[in-house]
Amino acid sequence: MLKVTGSAMPAAITLFPFTVSAAAADGEKEEAAPLHRDELSLYAAPPQQKSRYVEPEAGHLEESVATLRKTAEPYTDRCRGTYDKIKPKVQSVVRFGNDAYNYLKNPPKEFYPRAGVIGFTGVLGLFLGRGSRIKKLIYPAALMTVSASLYYPEQAAGIAKSTGDSVYDRAVQSYAALERIVKPQSKAAEDPETKP
Repeated sequence: MLKVTGSAMPAAITLFPFTVSAAAADGEKEEAAPLHRDELSLYAAPPQQKSRYVEPEAGHLEESVATLRKTAEPYTDRCRGTYDKIKPKVQSVVRFGNDAYNYLKNPPKEFYPRAGVIGFTGVLGLFLGRGSRIKKLIYPAALMTVSASLYYPEQAAGIAKSTGDSVYDRAVQSYAALERIVKPQSKAAEDPETKP
């Protein structure tokens, strides 16, 4: 084995190539060619061997975890499906909350007095609707609707138009369904072929 001998050098000298004499470990002198510093290896590279990957055998703990995963997989898939359905709704609620917060943070002029009057009419409706559960539902809603429509007439007209259209459509559908239910029975009663 060869041994490298030398002394510590200043940092500037280490940048220049120089030769290193190698001496045998046994004390015998060998005639060696001078080596450059770049040719010396500080670490000998191990000989390249062909390696192959061997799959380690699963232990008891790994088998238990695999069994637990297979058992829980249907439940986690169901939870993931539910989460995927609920996530957009939750995001829309959060977005609505942020928008409402920003709106209330910088409200338009006279927003709070109008909201106070509309809220007061709701409380007045609760007071007037004493005695019956139906009155407690109808009076506050009706009074708040009237007071809100006084402050916001364009929005009230748009809502009334769309609500009126949907109510008309539902009434027509209900009438058609009722007609289908009643007409076959009346035709069966009038049809002479069905009589014995």
